[in-house]
Amino acid sequence: MASSTVTSAQPPPQPDRPPRPNLVFRQLRGRRSPAEFAAAVRRAAREIGERVSCDARYVGRVETGEIRCPNYAYERVFLHMFPGRTLTDLGFAPRSSVRGRRARTGATAADPVVPVSHRPEPVAPEGETPGTARPYDRGNPYTHDDHEESDVLRRAFMRGGTATAAAASLGPLGLALDAAAAERPVRRCGAGALEEAVRQIRLLDDRHGADGLYRRAAAPLRAAYALLDAGAMRQATADRLYAGAGELALSVGWLAHDSGRYDDARSHYAEALATARMTGDPALEAHAFCNTAFLARDAGRPREAVRAAQAAQRAARELGSARLLSLLALREAGGWAGLADRVGCERALARAQALFDRGPAGADPDWMSFYGEAELAGLEAQCWSALGDWPRAARHARRAVELQDPHFTRNTALYTAELADDLARGGRPDAAAAAGLRVLELLGEVQSTRVRTMLAGTARVLLPHRGAREVSAFLDRHRALARTA
Repeated sequence: MASSTVTSAQPPPQPDRPPRPNLVFRQLRGRRSPAEFAAAVRRAAREIGERVSCDARYVGRVETGEIRCPNYAYERVFLHMFPGRTLTDLGFAPRSSVRGRRARTGATAADPVVPVSHRPEPVAPEGETPGTARPYDRGNPYTHDDHEESDVLRRAFMRGGTATAAAASLGPLGLALDAAAAERPVRRCGAGALEEAVRQIRLLDDRHGADGLYRRAAAPLRAAYALLDAGAMRQATADRLYAGAGELALSVGWLAHDSGRYDDARSHYAEALATARMTGDPALEAHAFCNTAFLARDAGRPREAVRAAQAAQRAARELGSARLLSLLALREAGGWAGLADRVGCERALARAQALFDRGPAGADPDWMSFYGEAELAGLEAQCWSALGDWPRAARHARRAVELQDPHFTRNTALYTAELADDLARGGRPDAAAAAGLRVLELLGEVQSTRVRTMLAGTARVLLPHRGAREVSAFLDRHRALARTA
């Protein structure tokens, strides 16, 4: 392990030197997957009142040495997680060695160029002079414009009606989005800002659900496509912008999906799929088909759900992620369940479980951080529910609730609503009412039309049992909530 006595006197590395892997940090992660470690980082942040958008990709960037020194929020979290250590003990470079790096002058013939009508102006960090923009790293297209240390592009994007500003102001957090600012043209931003927007939107959705987020999230999506219209300086940057815009379209589409705006969701998913096909991005294509399959199932088009899930599996076949294929098999199972094809559903469920058991891998997409044992159990519960096997559905739904990471508040509410509905339809009204009351408590923090719709269906099933004390309490509270919604 690096000594804590290392000082900042050592000279910074040359811009073209490849990043040095952070083996210390990788050792500290241990046997946890990047997504699991990222979840631990977010939990540690909440313990000390910090808010960080840590995901598997961020962990990977630290371990490969792309992030040589974290920003101050991450620093506080890491030092909380590993008390008694310094940043250098954790394998990071001293902060003073990564500030004020000079840009490399001149491009090389090896750098592919995308024709542009006008190019974004470089933006200097706050408190620094122009000309200190970060160097390009030709060895890694994901390093040249968004080091975590100063978040230059993120702040630039914020000044232009940005994705991060919009995401940070979404929903039940109670902050208003400046609609006029959101319409201003975005001129000074980059792919890092798009990726941060996607992370922020997903984190807010995990905690609060989609209803308060969707309309505000449309502003960063417009900004993303304004970036693409403006052009990019390098091919690597252009590819990254397209991938970021596609993922953002999927995130916004999911917000529409979860808030019951199915036509809007279908449009956003189609937009992401077109972007994936245009750029030859199989990972984005698999994600777009995955969401399309889920939407088709919820919209009552089970055969389309099966076909979309199968198309997603074809796109994902060479990506090297068993967990992704497991999730896609579950999407297929949901379609078969909607078709009342028990055999097809059981085969897909068995395949999903076998693929899941292979464990996590470095190729698992960042957006799949939600997919663990809890989600596997929750999606299987939905399949058995669609097939009318209420006791089996309730067992899986209860397991999903028990296994769910507390960070995913929305999913906790969803699984508990699923459990309440399965119990009600399975002839256990008192237990269903108790689960329904737990969902009502979570709805103060979660805004999801999908969860509310499920709970309304449960209330209708429980009406004949209103003479029972707990059922009556649930129905009264549900009625009061419906009046204020």
